[in-house]
Amino acid sequence: MTQTPPQIEPPLDDFIDAPSRPETRGIELIGDSERHGRARDLFFVWAAPNVSILNLTIGATLILLGLEVWQAIAVIVASSLLWVFPGLIAGSGPASGTSGSVVTRAMYGILGNKLFVAFVGWFIGAVFLSLTWLASSFMGADLLRRLGIDDPVWVPIGVTVVVATITILVAIFGHGLIVRAYSYMAAALFVIFLAVAGFILPAVDWQYAAPEPLTGAALWSSLTIGFTILASTPLSFINSPDIARYLPRSTKPSHIALATGLGGAIPFIVFTTVGVLLATGLNGAAFEAGLDVALLDLLPAWLGPVLVIGVVINTIALNAMTTYTSSMALQAIGFRLRRIPAAIIVGVVGTALTIHLVLSSSLLEAANLMLQFLVIVSGPAMAVFVVDVLLRRYAYDGVELFDDHPGGRYWYTGGWSIPGLVALLAGGLTTALCLATSVWAGPIAEATGYIDLSVPVGMLVAGVLYAVLLRTPLGKEGRP
Repeated sequence: MTQTPPQIEPPLDDFIDAPSRPETRGIELIGDSERHGRARDLFFVWAAPNVSILNLTIGATLILLGLEVWQAIAVIVASSLLWVFPGLIAGSGPASGTSGSVVTRAMYGILGNKLFVAFVGWFIGAVFLSLTWLASSFMGADLLRRLGIDDPVWVPIGVTVVVATITILVAIFGHGLIVRAYSYMAAALFVIFLAVAGFILPAVDWQYAAPEPLTGAALWSSLTIGFTILASTPLSFINSPDIARYLPRSTKPSHIALATGLGGAIPFIVFTTVGVLLATGLNGAAFEAGLDVALLDLLPAWLGPVLVIGVVINTIALNAMTTYTSSMALQAIGFRLRRIPAAIIVGVVGTALTIHLVLSSSLLEAANLMLQFLVIVSGPAMAVFVVDVLLRRYAYDGVELFDDHPGGRYWYTGGWSIPGLVALLAGGLTTALCLATSVWAGPIAEATGYIDLSVPVGMLVAGVLYAVLLRTPLGKEGRP
């Protein structure tokens, strides 16, 4: 299929980016006259999705792994540094004028990118759609149970469907609404979660010590497994170019990286740490009942519903962004869909997966396993993207990215970029070999006493291999 490069000028009325009307533009190029906004606007766009109940859950996991409080906080701070990567790649959006799922054609080739987006991009999107909808479903259902509405099947399904419907609606309105509304959502979420944190503090065991202090390989195992779980969040946001792509071409990439990285990292550090403190005051029975239930038990009656509202707002913020960017991924794969129908399809698939999870697992169990396995694809994919951005210095030609003729700049070898695909596969395989989870431990992880080096080693292999192969004839582009 030959795809004609989309027109850049003049701007079309159908593509006006405004919060008051649905956005029909998908992966189509954005002309310079249509660019608007400031890099600092991105701070709140990334802050709203990360003031999250999921961060509280992950923080509590670190205590369950046997870490001391200071050790858990050290892991949180270390993993937060990975937010620099979504920030670095976000600048490719304004540079190219299109979505990240199109920019990655420069890394994987015109045909290879279809495979990459179909499997890697969609897998990441599906995990976060289901996990965050899962959190709001569990907490919404528990709140309704306390009010006397207690059906173990239809109540969580009903909560999921309602939240998913609102989420899809926000995704349909798209970029303009996201940029405008997320600053208010972030402010509301900060107030709600800080209030919750204030009521949690009396339950914190400030003298907490791990029942059996870890040493040696056991300590390093828990530290590295915790790091892997935490790292999955920043490494999953390979969609950051999609949110930044409307910025003027002259916007400095360093400003984009700073606003994106800090917007994600600050709430990530604060509320994951709150999760650590919360876990010090909980016993085994509380964890068995579920962190969501235990949290509501600690709060006064009036604050419980407010927290659930906050969880729903956060869920909408994260999943509307995910649905929005995944709808463009469908277009990049080659489906002849406008962005709005594509967003509806993404939402329906995510809702179905969430309903399956909500009826078959707990929030803590689902979050830990899915986030660990997520790094098999997200870590190497992020490494390849970051290396490509740094080597090209954001020199992406939007028109060339849409040229799918043989001999085009990003056609490479029969439409496939061998350096990108080999680096991605090798990085993913290495990550799996180093991964240590409750249901899978790679042979390298077993040999090291279940020390999980999956993130640094997998990313290093993918990034170095990609940089090396680009310098061979396999990395030769088409016409300049």
